[in-house]
Amino acid sequence: MDKQWYVVNTYSGHENKVKEKLEMRAESMNMEDYIYRVIVPEQKEVEIKDGVTKEKIKKMFPGYILVEMVMTDEAWYVVRNTPGVTGFIGSSGKGAKPTPLQPYEVDNILNNMGMSRIDVDNDLEVGTKVKIIAGPFNGMFGKIEEIDLPNQKITLSVDLFGQETSVEVELNQIEKA
Repeated sequence: MDKQWYVVNTYSGHENKVKEKLEMRAESMNMEDYIYRVIVPEQKEVEIKDGVTKEKIKKMFPGYILVEMVMTDEAWYVVRNTPGVTGFIGSSGKGAKPTPLQPYEVDNILNNMGMSRIDVDNDLEVGTKVKIIAGPFNGMFGKIEEIDLPNQKITLSVDLFGQETSVEVELNQIEKA
C-alpha cells in the first residue's frame, strides 16, 4: 500500500499538542513505517499595526492536521485513539476508512507552507530516478543531479532527443519513480 495524506480533526487550539502526541505514539508503538509525517498547516502573515510590522504564524485550517500514512487497521487505530483527535475527515463513521486527499490538494496546501509532498530527506538523493509530473517536461523521467532545498528546486538529467540534458524543475513537479 502507498502512503497518502489524510485530514484529521482535532480540538481547535490543540493541533500542535496532537501532532506531538501522535508522533510520540507512532514511535512508541513502532508505527514509523506506517505513520510518516504529521503537519499542522500554517502560514506566515505580515501584519502592520500602528506602523509596526509583525510576522504572525496563522493556522490555515484551525482544528485540523495533515497526516501522511499508510492506511492499515493498526495505523488507523493509533491515529483515531490519539488524545485530542476527534476523527478523520472523509470517513462516514461506523468503522469506515477515510478518503485520502488528492495529490493536487496536498500540493496546494504544502506549497503555501513552502513545503513539498516529497519528503526530501528520506525520499530523494543524488542519483534517484524521478518522474516529472508537471511543467514543460511532464511525463519524462530523469535522474537527480543536484538538490537545491532553499529554492525548492532540483536539477535533473533527462534524455532529450537522445542526448542527456540538465533541466531544473521545482520539487512539486516531480514524484519518485
